Amino acid sequence: MGGRPDEVRAPEDWLTEVEIERAGRFRFEADRASFVAAHLLVRLCAAAVLDVGPQELTLRQRCDLHGPGHGKPYIEEAPELGVSFSHTRGYVCAAAGPGKVGVDAEHVPPGPLDPLLADRVLTPRERAMVTGNDELIRHWTRKEALIKRGELTLDKLRAGGDDLGDRHLLEWSVGPDIRVAIITDAPARRVPIPG
Repeated sequence: MGGRPDEVRAPEDWLTEVEIERAGRFRFEADRASFVAAHLLVRLCAAAVLDVGPQELTLRQRCDLHGPGHGKPYIEEAPELGVSFSHTRGYVCAAAGPGKVGVDAEHVPPGPLDPLLADRVLTPRERAMVTGNDELIRHWTRKEALIKRGELTLDKLRAGGDDLGDRHLLEWSVGPDIRVAIITDAPARRVPIPG
């Protein structure tokens, strides 16, 4: 699922105290709205897979380094369900399904290829083939989805290509400047945000 933050019609009282506290730290309302919408949307995705009410689900994140509210997300009531979400200003997306799930959404920078980002993100082979920011961000979203699955790390981006093996990829564009990638263990399909 993906869309504008205002398309996610769910009450903020579904959020945990940790999520509310983190949402309150955003300097700009647009960024806060995207954060909140993504956290609500992942509950809607998980509820659709589990066939339960989204208000019954508690989203948690675990990170040994940064503590609660950071790191890999999971649904407390169904920790075996793979969930992931992403937000960028003005767009949110989320996914849920069996096995590992990773999703990322990014804005495509305007202008010519950003060589500094390309050199940080792409393998030498990828770098030789990428000529514009749209292709660069396509690789970036795939790699970020792999990071969220726990299969790649930020410090290994240049070493790890986005070869998917037997994983499933679902990609789409939103307008001229947002790219989305979802990588799952099982075939995935894009569904609209419930209205």
